[in-house]
Amino acid sequence: MAGSQHWVRFTHEGKDGFGLLQGESIQVHEGDMFAQAKANGSVLPLAAVTLRAPCKPGKVIALWNNFNALAAKLGVSLPEDPLWLLKADTTVNDPGATIKRPPAYEGRIAYEGELGIVIGKRCSMADEAEAAAAIFGYTVVNDVTGGDVLRKDPNFPQWARSKSYDGFCPFGPSIATGVDVSGLSVKLVLDGAERQNYPLSDMVFQPVKLVSLLSRDMTLMPGDLICCGTSVGVGSIKGPVSRVDVTIDGIGTLTNHFEL
Repeated sequence: MAGSQHWVRFTHEGKDGFGLLQGESIQVHEGDMFAQAKANGSVLPLAAVTLRAPCKPGKVIALWNNFNALAAKLGVSLPEDPLWLLKADTTVNDPGATIKRPPAYEGRIAYEGELGIVIGKRCSMADEAEAAAAIFGYTVVNDVTGGDVLRKDPNFPQWARSKSYDGFCPFGPSIATGVDVSGLSVKLVLDGAERQNYPLSDMVFQPVKLVSLLSRDMTLMPGDLICCGTSVGVGSIKGPVSRVDVTIDGIGTLTNHFEL
C-alpha cells in the first residue's frame, strides 16, 4: 500500500537487529523501533538474514467472538465488551518457524488466522483518538490452539492454557505501518487448500475501538500484541507435517510448518 512501511526484526551473523523492509533488502536501524529509530546506513540483503517475530510483546492479548459471521455460526450473542485472554509470552514464535506438538499434549491442534495490532506507545484509559495514536501498526498472526484441553474440565474453560503452549503464537513477518485495514481480508491456506477467507470489516470491535476498550482494562505498552480474533473456517491440522500460510494483503504472508 502507498505510504506504508514494513518493520522487521532479524538475526544476521549471530546478532539481532531491526529495520525497514525495502523490496529484497533491509535498511538497518538503531535505537527503539517504537521511539524514533534511526537508519544507521547499513543495508542487508533479505536473503542473508533470518527473520524473527517483528517485536517482543510484553503481553499477548487474544480475542474471542469478535466476528459477526462466527458468532452467527456458533449461535452465540455478540459481546457487549471485548472477550479476551492472555497468551503466555513464551508462545511468541518466528515467521518460518516449525511448530511442534507440545510434549505433554496429544490432542487436536487448530490454526486461526488473525489480524494482529501492535501497540507503539503507552496507552491507558484512552479515548478513540488516543487509541488510534497508540497503534504502531499491524501484523499477521496464527493463534494456534490446543482445542481438546479447552473443555477438558467441565467447570472451567481453559482458554489461556489451550493457547499458551510454547511457540503457539507465530506472527509477522513484519509490522506494517500506515495501513488502513478496514477493507482487507484474512486468508489462510493449509497445505495448498484455502480454509479461511474473511473480511476484517466484519469485526465486532474494530481496531481503534478495541484498543480504547482494552486500555480501560489494562495499561497497554509498546510492543504489546493484540490478536483480533478469527472468523469461520477454523480447523485442525491433520497431517504429521503441514504448511500453513496466513495472508493479509498489504501486510504480508506468515508461513509456518507444523510437525505433529
